[in-house]
Amino acid sequence: MRLRWILLSVALLAGGFAAPARADESVAKVAEEVNPKLVKVYGSGGIRGLPSYGTGILVSADGYFLTAASPMLDTRDLRVHLWDGRRYHCKLVATEPELDVALAKIDTKEPLDNLPFYDVPELAKRKNAEAGTGVLGFSNAFQIATRDEPMSVQRGVVAAFTKLQARRGTFTAAYKGNVYVVDAITNNPGAAGGALTTRKGELIGIIGKELQNELTNTWINYAIPLSASVEVAEQDNKKRTISIVEIVEKKEKYVPPRRDDLKTKEENFTGIILVPDVVEFTPPYVEEVMPGSPGEKAGLQPDDLIVYIDGELINNIKVYKEIMGKIRPGTKIAVDVRRGDKLQTLNLTVADPLKPKKK
Repeated sequence: MRLRWILLSVALLAGGFAAPARADESVAKVAEEVNPKLVKVYGSGGIRGLPSYGTGILVSADGYFLTAASPMLDTRDLRVHLWDGRRYHCKLVATEPELDVALAKIDTKEPLDNLPFYDVPELAKRKNAEAGTGVLGFSNAFQIATRDEPMSVQRGVVAAFTKLQARRGTFTAAYKGNVYVVDAITNNPGAAGGALTTRKGELIGIIGKELQNELTNTWINYAIPLSASVEVAEQDNKKRTISIVEIVEKKEKYVPPRRDDLKTKEENFTGIILVPDVVEFTPPYVEEVMPGSPGEKAGLQPDDLIVYIDGELINNIKVYKEIMGKIRPGTKIAVDVRRGDKLQTLNLTVADPLKPKKK
């Protein structure tokens, strides 16, 4: 009996003086190495469900950075703050909705050639992380960082590597490829475009937006892998594969796919004519409102930016046409528009294009 207690005591002592579990180890040193490779991004927004801030990942020594495709980028005053507090204007280089990423560059006459960065083309060659891999999420979630303040850090594991099945309200996610699903709450306002790394600080993915899993009706925390690619239908029935690596490698020389314009007749239902969809991520600005139409009766005006329809965020003209194509004539909808610096809610009843009302 005495021997049994001695052995038990030895086991307890050994456990008590063992090295701390990995979950208890500090990641401060890794965070110190990762933080200089990230930027805080500031643009348009600042209204309900549309934050005016986000996160970016430096991918070159001269100031190119990856971030999430977002209406926040639709501004002439796009800015970034570096890890040491320096502030710069920047320009949008490319946006790919199907990949849900964008590439931008710091725009300054000051020579920038020594910024720390992630070599995305090289990192993308590595094998994708498996379920159970320990990860860290770095981002400007909730605008916790501004000038030289460090990004927030979250620790978790890869719960799964699987197809993204998510939506925001009635909209499916633009990117439908494989993602890292993580068990940490990484996808918060401002976090999109942040870095998902290994516990050693090696970049493996780009933190996505706030989305809801349409299979379980729960919010999903995910990151798009660096190896992500999608097949896009071009004009003349041609197909083309585009990837994050291609965008980063070509930078200013990247040419987006020649997408077919969505030929819908939503203006017949509402009388709202949007600006031409000439770029890959055109915001839904109103160009004209037809006289006597439901849009005019609701109070819409040229230069209004349509932000929500029945509470659902409208990211671009493609999303606007997608939702309007599903609404039946006679349906009453709430249209939130940004007019100047204010958000206004207008009530609109969709008309029947086959039976226009007589004047």
